[in-house]
Amino acid sequence: MFSHFRQAMAWLHTWMALVLGFVLMVVFFFGTLSVFDREIDRWAIPDTRFDPQPMPSFDAVLQPVYAQLKPHPVDMAATQARVVGPLPAPETLPMASLWAYTTHRDPVLQIGAEFDVPNRLKDAADEHAHVHGWATIDPRSGRFLQADALKIGSEWFYPMHYQLNWPWLNLGYWLVGVAGFTMLVALVSGVIMHRKMFREFFTFRPRRRTQRSVLDLHNLTGVVALPFHFFFALTGLVIFAGTVYFPTSQTLLKPLHKQHEVLEAQHTGLPHEPAGIAAPLASVDAMVAEARRRWAARDMPGHVGLLTIEHLGDANSYVSLYRAGSDQVALVGQAIHFKASTGEVLREEPPPSAVGHINEFLTGLHLQHFEHWLLRWLYVLGGLIGCVCIATGFIFFVGKRRRMHADTGSQGARVVDALAVTTVTGMVMAAVGMLVVNRLLPPEVDGKGAWEKLAFWGLWLLTLGHAWLRSRPVLKARMNPAWREQCRAIAWLALMAVGLNWLTTGDHLIKTMVTDPYWAVAGVDLALLATAAVSIWAARKLEGRQQLCVSSTVAEGAHG
Repeated sequence: MFSHFRQAMAWLHTWMALVLGFVLMVVFFFGTLSVFDREIDRWAIPDTRFDPQPMPSFDAVLQPVYAQLKPHPVDMAATQARVVGPLPAPETLPMASLWAYTTHRDPVLQIGAEFDVPNRLKDAADEHAHVHGWATIDPRSGRFLQADALKIGSEWFYPMHYQLNWPWLNLGYWLVGVAGFTMLVALVSGVIMHRKMFREFFTFRPRRRTQRSVLDLHNLTGVVALPFHFFFALTGLVIFAGTVYFPTSQTLLKPLHKQHEVLEAQHTGLPHEPAGIAAPLASVDAMVAEARRRWAARDMPGHVGLLTIEHLGDANSYVSLYRAGSDQVALVGQAIHFKASTGEVLREEPPPSAVGHINEFLTGLHLQHFEHWLLRWLYVLGGLIGCVCIATGFIFFVGKRRRMHADTGSQGARVVDALAVTTVTGMVMAAVGMLVVNRLLPPEVDGKGAWEKLAFWGLWLLTLGHAWLRSRPVLKARMNPAWREQCRAIAWLALMAVGLNWLTTGDHLIKTMVTDPYWAVAGVDLALLATAAVSIWAARKLEGRQQLCVSSTVAEGAHG
């Protein structure tokens, strides 16, 4: 089929990257936004615009809060479908376990709990006889924050990065996984294709014809961030390999996994099952103080990032405290476990093995729970370079085939171009438009988060229709004007978002940067202004290229 191995690699690189490049573009773009997901949350929910807070006192603040926490109606409905008979009233269900989680960038605290249900499960293989409740609170006072306020950064943009906000049958996870594997193939085949990588590292000719400059930029961005792209594609696959792609502990090896859990509980001294004997809860604050003392003694001072209590109210109940660990790149827990009724230390997690250290480091490097701000910005740069690499790949593919498809009457270039417009500029429009809708809708509107999600999908679908309707010039080997038009729309939406943030909250850039600095909000506003500036510049460049393309086409027709 192919006369040379490099030719085969070129075919593999082109078609595998094209088929799943649209998914990769989404993964890269929203992965880039996820680097600052907590900051986007602050912009989207003005009530949370205060300084990051450590884990509050459990005894004084959290214990009364958990007394008010109830099972979530959504999970009640889901659990009702899995059990025999009607569920008891939510307020009567006993709390079996609880958790609280925060990071060094979170002003708010996320809390949750599991509630036991007495009903028999319909499926004997289903072992989860619990219903869940969760909430977001102000850790300074314990006040519950608006339940339907969507954290656009951490609850929408971030999940879009790894599962496309398509949880049904885990199809989003699988599609991203296949795209990640495809990216590894594209990277390896791209290296084989380009024998002169060092020269291409320094080659970019922006003043040459469009195809040449686009290919230069594609090669340059692919080579510059090659280690970054390879590392993130690989570690992303590894992170979900055991939980989503090959969950052997829940399928083939489930009996062995259950046995291992029991043996591990015996080894660690952490009870696997409740004793069935009621017992009070000792001071959790005293346990936190002891945990911090022990961490400091190991030269690891810090706050609690995750707090859990298992078998609540039972003699076998235990409290687990995990260090925030944001001073390290590695994703570490360094947990200390206490007997809940007495405060006695049951277990202090030992240092991990060499393999464990590597796993913690690679996972932490991908998930970015560290405080290193320069490294975070390098992640943003790497993510944007990846977006440019993929976008220029689309543009080069269409440009190379546009004339040939126009001569043969094929719709192929038109279809790919419309999808590329939707995936590149349309995706940005949907994200920025979601922020505009967030500021337009009053916070007291019922189901505000649902309206914001609907606006995101609706706007993205609208860009697809626009890209297709405006793609007729591609049939005549010309540029699609939708590229330019959507760039201008992005600029207007970005400026609207900044202006609406000022009008609805009073947090303009002079305030958030000078008089009362709050860099989470200022950073989002500045990013939106930068997006507007780049979009205007791109629209002007595209207009110039389009005029040149039309002039060339007219000249060719006159010559013919």
